[in-house]
Amino acid sequence: MSTPMTAHELQTLLSSADAPLLVQVLPEEVFAARRIPGSKQACVYEVAFFDQIAALTSDKARAIIVYGAGSGSLDAKVAAEKLVAAGFTNVSAYDGGLDAWSAAGLPLEGEGTLPAAPSLSGTFRADTEQSLIRWTGRNLFNHHSGIVRLADGEITLRDNALVAARFRIAMDSIACEDISDSAMNQMLIAHLHSDDFFDVAHHPVAEFVAESITPLATCTDGTPNYLLRGQFTLRGITREIEFPILAATADGKRLTAQGVLDLDRTQFGSVYGSGRLFRFLGKHIVNDHVHLHIKLHADLQS
Repeated sequence: MSTPMTAHELQTLLSSADAPLLVQVLPEEVFAARRIPGSKQACVYEVAFFDQIAALTSDKARAIIVYGAGSGSLDAKVAAEKLVAAGFTNVSAYDGGLDAWSAAGLPLEGEGTLPAAPSLSGTFRADTEQSLIRWTGRNLFNHHSGIVRLADGEITLRDNALVAARFRIAMDSIACEDISDSAMNQMLIAHLHSDDFFDVAHHPVAEFVAESITPLATCTDGTPNYLLRGQFTLRGITREIEFPILAATADGKRLTAQGVLDLDRTQFGSVYGSGRLFRFLGKHIVNDHVHLHIKLHADLQS
């Protein structure tokens, strides 16, 4: 399936009388920006990939060459494998892709400008309906999970650089999602509200104030791209925390970020069931760390 040909060899093949069907397997916006002349498009990332191929040809014996971005991307390889598995008998992958074609000085069709993430500037206010924090608390034999919501929050950026950010968590919004029995569910929530855990009556709000956000040089799409550091206050105790986040925007008007961390609750005075601090706990032991998955949506303010 992999075709070890140069860009000039591919160009010659495409100009022959029995030229193959050349298919770029990247998204529409990339196809519109840059494509090898004569290409058709079917995006291998979409579940409709085979429908798009079917719109190009119904002949499974037809010669097809697929290509994608080039070095470091599996797009063409995966597309060729999918087509062969679907019964196409004459499929090749041009591994060089757009990179090798362009490096050879050969012409490209399209608008020329690849999609780029917009620069972020301004104050973004948290959407408290769509933003949430998923929590999981564990011991050796069991676990419970649920959500807690933001009370409010804002982040101010200038040319993608952090100016200020503050988020407050409504601790009385703690909910458990894995216990169906209402009485047991309410018992757990009451215990989490108590001074054994988060002492919500005296500390109804937790707060995070960001101090820095550092780009992660080794990130790839879909992995954390920043390290967020700041001061977190829980139960009236403030400590520095840091954790990686993945943050992005589609249009510069709505910022979406997610982060995962394990928070040591005992550092904030929640010592109930800690095997580090009590002996002979038996069935009452509770892990020190609470797992948090944070999802933030924030909208640019006019």
